[in-house]
Amino acid sequence: MKGLILAAGRGTRLRPLTHTRPKPVIRVAGRPIIHYAIKNLIDAGVSRVGIVVSPATLTDVRAAYNGFEESIGVGIDYILQEQPQGLAHAVSVARDWLGEDDFVLYLGDNLFERGIVDFVDSFRELQPQAVVALAQVENPRQFGVAEVDGEEIRRLVEKPKTPPSNLAVAGVYVFSPRIHEIIAGLEPSARGEYEITDAIQGLIDGGGKVLGLPISGWWKDTGRAEDLLDANRLLLSGLERKVDGEVSDCSRLIGPVVVEEGARVLGSTVVGPALIASGSLVENAFVGPFTSVGPEAVVRDSEVEYSILADRAVVEGVKTRLQECVIGVGAWVASRQGLPKAHRLVLGDESRVEIG
Repeated sequence: MKGLILAAGRGTRLRPLTHTRPKPVIRVAGRPIIHYAIKNLIDAGVSRVGIVVSPATLTDVRAAYNGFEESIGVGIDYILQEQPQGLAHAVSVARDWLGEDDFVLYLGDNLFERGIVDFVDSFRELQPQAVVALAQVENPRQFGVAEVDGEEIRRLVEKPKTPPSNLAVAGVYVFSPRIHEIIAGLEPSARGEYEITDAIQGLIDGGGKVLGLPISGWWKDTGRAEDLLDANRLLLSGLERKVDGEVSDCSRLIGPVVVEEGARVLGSTVVGPALIASGSLVENAFVGPFTSVGPEAVVRDSEVEYSILADRAVVEGVKTRLQECVIGVGAWVASRQGLPKAHRLVLGDESRVEIG
């Protein structure tokens, strides 16, 4: 069985974080989101992985695997989708690579607490045309929604105004190669995209059995900054204390804190669960629970909690504790020294700032 990860989208809901890099390479709990996808596929017994990328995302997705690809135990191929035109279109772009193999379709920005083994095992055991992961949600209008009879899906509707249930299609699907015949005959939806929900409905209308199985544990579609922070919280909750970096005698580590090799914690307090990544510096600072400090980031003379600091982010001399922040790659946050006592901001499109 093969695995197909989709990483060609623009991630517009997460701008400005995604103006310069695709959503699947954003770090959550210290690792790019797409790393969790590849691990889940390997744990489910996938033998080879293809990643669908666009010209704009290829370089960043490749870079996310530097130092990681050799250790994962399966081959990775990159498949170019020139213009994203829906999930079914991404599958059609990968048609030659997929061949006649069964495959898992995995949205590269989704996170699953307990992986995807149950869905793949059910597909192998029961041999339907497809298995679709389903999750109960409060606002199903934002998702593809399933109408079910027991475990069988009878109807799928993409982002309906009047949802037939509260069962949203989560970000993983398992398909037999028959799906390619259906996709080949699809017409674009009203959104101008080739919808995977329409393709699955085509399987059902053609007499194919499609199973909808509930996810176990939590599931996160990391479409908003709030989702990233909550996913970071959930993943950090499973940390175990490990200190490989430098921690000065006058520093305090409380609870499950990971200090990676090459990181330094000097004259600071870190309350777990928290992760201090390789090459980063926490100096004369407080890092509170559910915070991940990315590689080569700096927190100096400041307080941060329930936040994500990306690679090379800097927080320095900030007088007010930062909470619920997502600070992007290379971003710099500092207090203004001297007069006038004013805020000076340089913000990209669709940025958000709250000033006390």
